Amino acid sequence: MSKAYRSAGVDVEAGYEAVNRMKKHVQSTSRPEVIGGLGGFGAMFDFSALKMKEPVLVSGTDGVGTKLMIAKEAGQHDTVGIDAVAMCVNDILVQGAEPLFFLDYLALGKADPEQIEAIVAGIASGCRDAGCTLIGGETAEMPGMYDADEYDIAGFVVGAAEKPDLWHPERVEAGQALIGLRSSGLHSNGFSLVRKIISEQNLAWNDPAPWDAEITVAEALLTPTSIYAGALKPFFGTEQVKAAAHITGGGLVENVPRMLPDGVKAVIDESAWKLPAVMQWLQTAGNLTDDDVRETFNTGIGIVLAVAEKDRETVLDTLKQSGETAVIIGRTERGEGIEFEGTWNR
Repeated sequence: MSKAYRSAGVDVEAGYEAVNRMKKHVQSTSRPEVIGGLGGFGAMFDFSALKMKEPVLVSGTDGVGTKLMIAKEAGQHDTVGIDAVAMCVNDILVQGAEPLFFLDYLALGKADPEQIEAIVAGIASGCRDAGCTLIGGETAEMPGMYDADEYDIAGFVVGAAEKPDLWHPERVEAGQALIGLRSSGLHSNGFSLVRKIISEQNLAWNDPAPWDAEITVAEALLTPTSIYAGALKPFFGTEQVKAAAHITGGGLVENVPRMLPDGVKAVIDESAWKLPAVMQWLQTAGNLTDDDVRETFNTGIGIVLAVAEKDRETVLDTLKQSGETAVIIGRTERGEGIEFEGTWNR
């Protein structure tokens, strides 16, 4: 390899090793529609093989945010790839779209093949859970742009749905039930505030978590974002789910109104579920108001579905069969925006 390039901080040989390490993980996500393999200039997917009648492509992109700083400082890199997939995939699932293929962008200060493999293994795991193929990606070593131990991840997903089957606000009316699917924890939002509170409490990443002494702070906070493909795919092509929301930054406050049309509001009963222990602890330790919590965190709900009252029990049964914990969290009424009633169980 070029000694000159290495002297500038770019280790091409380490990059080649990383690619070889990730191949088996990428191949584990393959779908029959993929044409060619790893190493082409552009990734190819045979869309015609899906034999859709009125296909609509649905795309999404997202990252993991400052949760990556905890992974870096704790030296745990095997779950953040799952987060990258989840944040993208869940965004298109709530439109009624099946995830087809995913691409990742990994930027770092120094190529560490073992670390890169751990990250890509997580991405591949997320893709398998979502049912999409990891069709391509880019690993960019950029000394000077990032410190040697720093990296960032971005993901990109493309899915498809039949046009008449798309979930969208126009299908939501007053008098429908709102069903919440439980989150696995903080998912990938609010971590700048989380890190601030952890620092103020003088906690180390390997300390027992104050809200769950059986695991460390890092293990608890790095719990990967839930991927809801298995739970939501059974409703594709049916009339049972009208619209849905992925609860990310801004919590229920900002995301539920995105699934509603003008003239319809959501009424959320917070007594319907328990505020997760990690969020209870963060609220107390950080002296956060209820508004702070509900505007920053998902409060224990990862996805919200709007369903007709006549379908709610059927939908709940189907969700239970998929292994998801789901509960009626509210209803739609005439009005605008979102209202809260009741008090979280603690």
